[in-house]
This record gives sequence, structure tokens and C-alpha cells, in this order.
Amino acid sequence: MYKRLVNISLILSLITIIYNLVEGAVSVFFGLQDETLALFGFGVDSFVEVISGLGILHMVLRMKKNNDVKSRDVFERTALRITGTSFYLLTAGLIIGAITNIIKGVHPDTTIVGIIIAVISLLTMYLLVIAKMNVGNKLRSDAIIADANCTKTCFHLSIILLVSSLLYELFQIGFIDIAGSLGIAYFAFKEGKESFAKSKSETLSCSCED
Repeated sequence: MYKRLVNISLILSLITIIYNLVEGAVSVFFGLQDETLALFGFGVDSFVEVISGLGILHMVLRMKKNNDVKSRDVFERTALRITGTSFYLLTAGLIIGAITNIIKGVHPDTTIVGIIIAVISLLTMYLLVIAKMNVGNKLRSDAIIADANCTKTCFHLSIILLVSSLLYELFQIGFIDIAGSLGIAYFAFKEGKESFAKSKSETLSCSCED
């Protein structure tokens, strides 16, 4: 039973990484093409999540070898520090981009793609959180439960993207997209701070808020 549940957790980790890679590529491409900063920032955030996901994948692989994993190893701590740094850089980039767009008066051509991606992301993250939480509870694994709780942060980002994209498509006001990008910047900064905190923590608990 233990090995089967860990294998399921391994599959969920791989799905998370692959999904974020695809989501990131599509979001960055259309973010640049349609000049929507919120969608572009969302896409870059997805790529950063891949780095974090690799740390989780490494942890699950350790669980396959050792039944009792209670702390992070060097690889996982390094992945968290790289993730934290990347989130801080994303935050700075989005703030600079927002200021630049305000000065130049840049407005998105359309945010339809942002709406579609946000809806897909909300559904995908919901299913992943439920599945990870189920496996984590059955394994009584703080590591898997922590991963499930931290995945919930993606809901906030998807909701911000969905709301900003919908409102822009309805009212065609450029500041709406800028506001959405700043909302994503806020959560990127928060995720960066949490990543560094977790890299220094001796436990596998997650400080992400629901």
C-alpha cells in the first residue's frame, strides 16, 4: 500500500511539473503576443513553480527509498533558494513592466487567452490539491500534505488572472491588466519569502496560507 501511494504521489509530481511547463510556455507566448503583462507574469510564475516542483519530485523519490522522510536534503534546499530568488526577480520585473506600461500607455490587444488559461488552471490545481491531500493523509506524510497546501497558492494567482482578464475584456481599461500583474507580483514576492523560509526550516511544514 505504501509503495502504491508513493508511486501515485510521484505521478502527481510529474503531472504538476509537465502542466506548469506547458502552461508557462503558452502563457508567456500569448502574454507577449497580446501584450498582456498579467498573463506574461502568470506564465513566468509557472516556470518558477517547475523549479519548486523538481524539489518536490526529488523528495518523493527519496520517500521511495526511505519510508520516513522528515527533513529536506541539500538538493531540496538549493531548489527552494533558487525558487525564492526567481520569485523575487519576477516581482521586480512585473513592477518595472507595470510602470513602463503606464508610461507608454500599453494596453493588451485581448485577454481571451488569459481567461481560458485561468479557468483551466483553476480546475487543474483543484484536482491536484484534492489528489495530493488524499495521498498525503493516507500516508500520514507531512511532506505530501505540505505540497498539497502550497499548491493552493496557484488558486489565488489563477483567480487574479481570471478576474483581471475578464474585467479588461469587458471594459478595455489598460490599468486593469496592470493591476492584475501587480497582484501576481504580490503573490510572487510572498512565494519567494516562503521559499527562503522553508529552505532554512528543519521541518517539512508549509507556511502557505489557504
